[in-house]
Amino acid sequence: MEKKNKLGDLVVLIKSGGELGSAIAHRLHHCHFRLCITEVARPLAVTRGVTFSEAIYDGHMEIEGVTARLVDSPRQIEKLWETGEIPIMVDPQASVRDFLHPDVLVDAIMAKRNTGTSMRDAPWVIGVGPGFRAGQDVHVVIETNHNNNLGRLILEGEAEKDTAIPVAIGGYTFQRVAHAPFGGLFRAERKLGDTVSAGDILGWIGDSPVRAEISGLLRGLLRSGVEIQKDTKMLEIDPAAQKEECGHIRGAPRAVAGGVVEAILMRYNQR
Repeated sequence: MEKKNKLGDLVVLIKSGGELGSAIAHRLHHCHFRLCITEVARPLAVTRGVTFSEAIYDGHMEIEGVTARLVDSPRQIEKLWETGEIPIMVDPQASVRDFLHPDVLVDAIMAKRNTGTSMRDAPWVIGVGPGFRAGQDVHVVIETNHNNNLGRLILEGEAEKDTAIPVAIGGYTFQRVAHAPFGGLFRAERKLGDTVSAGDILGWIGDSPVRAEISGLLRGLLRSGVEIQKDTKMLEIDPAAQKEECGHIRGAPRAVAGGVVEAILMRYNQR
């Protein structure tokens, strides 16, 4: 695919349309980069109001005025660029890079390990969060832990280890989220954005109820009807949020997205 010299004509391939990948895509879209998102066939996003991966199920997803649309062929990508939308496709191996020849590849899968990304995948490869080593797996790593280093660029070494502790809101950490105690078919009993009380049944794994541990806004909830494995994150309750916040990008993902923009400009906006 032909490239031009303008900064905005750079092609960026983003692996994952989850919450972080979507925040990155949203910001890069506003910066006029040409983007493509790759996803798995059955994404299990919880904060579905701010994840472009929902387009895999519904055909399209809008976040704060930006739309991602599902494509089934690489040849549809450029048409969406012309209409101002972000193409997203089922491509777990990100093999579309052989068609796009991206200038930048961003791995935002957040698997806490490198699932196959290499510095050879693009001229500039960015790893988001732990599991990557700058200078070995990727060119740059972006810090994702919630502290003063959030969004910082790491040019040598790795991001901080995942603490496995949910961010505290209103004094709650582990009580705010629920992970599956065993695998099975998940069925939602409530809707994203509902106000819930401690003890409410929010869903089911087979015939076993999933209950809220605290009261608050149901900010994250798995799509009903998906098959899940043990330890899959199912829901997130925010004791302080308002309903409209379910469709708005949170501060931490915005900070990480800003780090990605900085990393790209570091490489391609040199004097």
